[in-house]
Amino acid sequence: MAIRRRVLLTGNPQTPREIAEAISWSRRDFLRLATGASVGSALLSFAPLKALALPRSRKVVVVTFGGGARDEETFMPDGQENIPHLLTELIPQSTFFTQVVNRGILGHYVATASLATGVYETFNNFAEVPPDHPTVFEYYRKDLNRPATDAWVVAPSNGFNRIGESDARSYGNGLGAGVILPKRLLSAALSSGGRVQYAHLLRDNYETPLYTPEVKGSEIDLRQLSGILKMSVDDFTAHARTLSSPDELSVYVARQLMRQLAPSLLWITLHDMDVAHAGAYSLYIEAIQRTDRLCAEIWKTLQSEPEYAGKTTMFVLPDFGRDSDNDSGGNGFQHHRTGDPLSRTTWMMVMGPGIRENAVVGRRVQSLDLVPTLGSLLGFSPQRAEGKPLTEVL
Repeated sequence: MAIRRRVLLTGNPQTPREIAEAISWSRRDFLRLATGASVGSALLSFAPLKALALPRSRKVVVVTFGGGARDEETFMPDGQENIPHLLTELIPQSTFFTQVVNRGILGHYVATASLATGVYETFNNFAEVPPDHPTVFEYYRKDLNRPATDAWVVAPSNGFNRIGESDARSYGNGLGAGVILPKRLLSAALSSGGRVQYAHLLRDNYETPLYTPEVKGSEIDLRQLSGILKMSVDDFTAHARTLSSPDELSVYVARQLMRQLAPSLLWITLHDMDVAHAGAYSLYIEAIQRTDRLCAEIWKTLQSEPEYAGKTTMFVLPDFGRDSDNDSGGNGFQHHRTGDPLSRTTWMMVMGPGIRENAVVGRRVQSLDLVPTLGSLLGFSPQRAEGKPLTEVL
């Protein structure tokens, strides 16, 4: 394996930082060979984007996916066939960060909340609670005086109904994002027999604890569906039945949001990949391939919709990774329990107007850097976020 070879060649590093850097070097080497990408290892190799002519009405779409995929199934030689769209369509158009480190709790809701606040949240991943710190949606709407229709989240329904709005005073009072949970909408629209028949679209969580509270929140309900997405409940359920996965349903709903409301800040969380917890390697690979395709479809939609074409920056990143096969305390691809460097060292790609194409950044950054970067792009100040803006895309 290329990562293992790099580790050996650089003196058998043992610390998490050394291993993370070895992973990063392996990804950089691969991308340089596979796509001819230029490597910018120093900040001075990137001139500020502010000098470029950028669109005045800039929009941002963030795509995250639960659990991530290991390099063995993606960037390594045996895994490249699983990500053809990333390799041939998206990475060549993007600035790609090879070493994005997540030091927080490796649970999907709490990790995604950390991405959305720029602070490592510490609540129980399965608890019915909002983030403690202001979210990117609240910063955006409050600082720029944006309406409720301009910030949205489309997400899986395991607790994500609370992600749009925090518990922070002066921020968490009606200033959050609208949250759409497609699986919950579909479940409400189907009869009991239909819910059994379409269980593959409704599976809510692949790592269910012994007790999970019934979640309640302010997500969009079935009665509001027609007014927001301009479609009847019957049309929604009819189209849902043609899809093969929950993530396809989420992307379908996101497209409808783009066409009807054209929000300037849209956050899409995909979750099919977390089927790995079920222990079925073939389903995990299938989910990687589907996520690869759906990311490309989202980008194509952004280029074809008049409200987004030419003025939208898209960020794509996993919330975290998965365990190594070599860690005795883990379960390899199946889980992310150990907190080892493979679980914590992910990547991010950024593409859009003014973003350098086919460029690779190998320096160590944090997942917390996302919110400050979004603030610099859109013009708001995330005062309580702990990361730093990524100068390579500013």
